[in-house]
Amino acid sequence: MLIDGYDTLLLDLDGVVYLGSHAVPGAPAALEKAQRRGVRLAYVTNNASRTPAAISAHLRELGAPASAEDVVTSAQAAARLIAERVPPGAKVLVVGGSGLRLALRDRGLRPVSTAAESPVAVVQGIAPGLSYGLLAEGALAVRQGALFVASNADSTMPTGRGELPGNGAMVRVIAHATGVEPIYAGKPDPPLHRESMIRTGARRPLVVGDRLDTDIEGASNAGVESLLVLTGVATAADVLTAEPRHRPTYMGEDLGTLLLPYPEVREGACGGWRAEWRDGVLRLEGEGSRIDGLRAACDAAWAVAGAGRVEEDAVKPVLDRVG
Repeated sequence: MLIDGYDTLLLDLDGVVYLGSHAVPGAPAALEKAQRRGVRLAYVTNNASRTPAAISAHLRELGAPASAEDVVTSAQAAARLIAERVPPGAKVLVVGGSGLRLALRDRGLRPVSTAAESPVAVVQGIAPGLSYGLLAEGALAVRQGALFVASNADSTMPTGRGELPGNGAMVRVIAHATGVEPIYAGKPDPPLHRESMIRTGARRPLVVGDRLDTDIEGASNAGVESLLVLTGVATAADVLTAEPRHRPTYMGEDLGTLLLPYPEVREGACGGWRAEWRDGVLRLEGEGSRIDGLRAACDAAWAVAGAGRVEEDAVKPVLDRVG
């Protein structure tokens, strides 16, 4: 099985385990089977709005095995990042929700809500109902010299209704108003991966995600292997045209891939498929599962692209078959 040889799965949540209030089909069962095989499950999320206890409760409602200790959030990574830079007990203005406030308290910091309280730092994370008033307080504090930290830079987040604006989109309000760019704690930047390794004690982790620009790039930045699942944001076109830092070690339709032998992918061939270039266009011949066809095509596309990336027009015949 693919999970053999890994001691910990560092699992993204949105688009991997669930979409909004609903589980990705088959995801809870796959995670339960993986855990029974002795693999540690760690749910690593860029979403800083909820506490680990609330997230783990939601996961259990969906049928996935989880405790609060299994959840690692960008709020926790942001709190550690701030605590390492400011005095104990320092005031931090929270432009976000309860997840950030709890994480700051756990690090001995004092969450506040107004710039008038002279916070030494501002931390921003996505939260339902995030108000103009709180964004304005954050901007005032940053203008007064407060350290500016953001939980993550995701421009969107997947939900059952489609992709909605993420924290990266909201961060631009304060950044644009002040001219100050935040320090990011979440994927793909190192702090969240560091937090995950500290909390889990992982020695050989496998990062599992649905986004190339956060999950897979974060794994590349950390020098660890990754599995991309196609249940969230990334599309076949995205993977085929990916630059090196966005290329996963493995690809699968969903989390069930973890419990299957991973097929050999070599010289543009996988399963019953073979991909090859003809007159500057990638062609895919054969038959079999869609994911094997995509694996073969990516191998051929990435070999030609090298350190660059191929254009989508050049892989359109492949997308017509497996996209």
